[in-house]
Amino acid sequence: MTAEQVDVVVIGMGPGGEHVAGRLAEAGLSVVGVDQRLVGGECPYFGCVPTKMMVRAAGLIAEGRRVPGLAGESSVQADWREVARRIREQATDNWDDKVAVRRFTDTGGTFLRGRATLTGKNEVLVTGPDGAEHRLTARRAIVVNTGTEPVVPPIPGLAGTPYWTNRDAVALELLPSSVAILGGGAIGVEFAQVFARFGVEVTVVEAHPRLLALEEPEAGELLAKVLETEGVAVRTGAKVTGVRHNDKDGFVLDLDGSTVGADKLLVATGRRTDLAGLGVGALGLDERARSLDVDERLRVTDGVWAVGDITGKGAFTHTSMYQADVVIRDVLGQDGPPADYRAMPRVTFTDPEVGAVGITEAQARERGITVRTGRTELSASSRGWIHGPGNEGLIKVVEDADRGVLVGATAMGPAGGEILGALAVAVHGEVPVERLQSMIYAYPTFHRAISTALADLS
Repeated sequence: MTAEQVDVVVIGMGPGGEHVAGRLAEAGLSVVGVDQRLVGGECPYFGCVPTKMMVRAAGLIAEGRRVPGLAGESSVQADWREVARRIREQATDNWDDKVAVRRFTDTGGTFLRGRATLTGKNEVLVTGPDGAEHRLTARRAIVVNTGTEPVVPPIPGLAGTPYWTNRDAVALELLPSSVAILGGGAIGVEFAQVFARFGVEVTVVEAHPRLLALEEPEAGELLAKVLETEGVAVRTGAKVTGVRHNDKDGFVLDLDGSTVGADKLLVATGRRTDLAGLGVGALGLDERARSLDVDERLRVTDGVWAVGDITGKGAFTHTSMYQADVVIRDVLGQDGPPADYRAMPRVTFTDPEVGAVGITEAQARERGITVRTGRTELSASSRGWIHGPGNEGLIKVVEDADRGVLVGATAMGPAGGEILGALAVAVHGEVPVERLQSMIYAYPTFHRAISTALADLS
């Protein structure tokens, strides 16, 4: 075993961890970054980057099929091989992180491949792929950014079958004839629409009464209708009681009173942390917790900070990067605002996109807020009429009526995530609704529908 004292140890080199490690190394601190997986994390290799390449490709197919009646005639022939090639060559470097490792070490940091475990105050044990151990003592900071792993629910018969997670689905070279997707959250519905547009027979099975259960109910209900028009079978409120598989027939999912069959099964039922594996018990923390409890400066305990999914503040790359900047300032003793999650934005990249910021109507009511809501359909707007097919969507705003400011909003539709920008500014800046209602909104745009939703508040 080797031992070394350094200024900072960063455990987990996802987007936030890599950002922290690189910036602190550039500031002159001795920094060791540790990861047993790929430097860069889930996002560039299995999450946001490759999946949005899939979404872009599927969107082109849909747009091509919308040409008749708008601009002439069209014939579209989907070819998944082009998508797989782009993911392999342009997004992931064939799942090789040499470039990312070099990007970090060029800042002056040191990278160790291996599993890191907290063993005591300021102490980290790194076990390499070959079993070699390296003990690190952090003089200044330990920063945890270990992310999450796919959740595999304890459904009878599921364990031991060749089910997929998002990581398997991203790496596909060829598509199956049919796939069942267990889970109707963001990951599940994005894959469902992509696969369906490439000719796969898709069934989504969701235990909650609607898709996108954490968002406004109107968004999940509209998305279900859109997916069904594209040939996706949507089964909500469906509990899977068992899973069967054989090489000849593929998968069979047993539901209450019915079954769903498919060649392949994608499990997209959420993500989980592994605090016990990280060794947080050595710091007196609860190993059974779902996330690490952090303060407004992302401090976990004396000398330990955390960023990203493991903090439970939102499993998004933008959350991790935002938190990373707070940690960098705090470790370096620099001034700056604390973390503020009131206007947390999130986007599900389906067609229509589902952008949301802040809290939902239900969450606002649970907090005892005096709520007013406003809503409008994008398809009823002039821009929706001009756009034609593919114009489904809505704008919904949630107001704290006592303070006269928005606390949440949803922008669902073409470029819903881009429309969300204006609403995120309104929520974050607590811009008075009265002022938002008196703004000039460009015509004819989709974002002009914000003014209609605001007018509906009254």
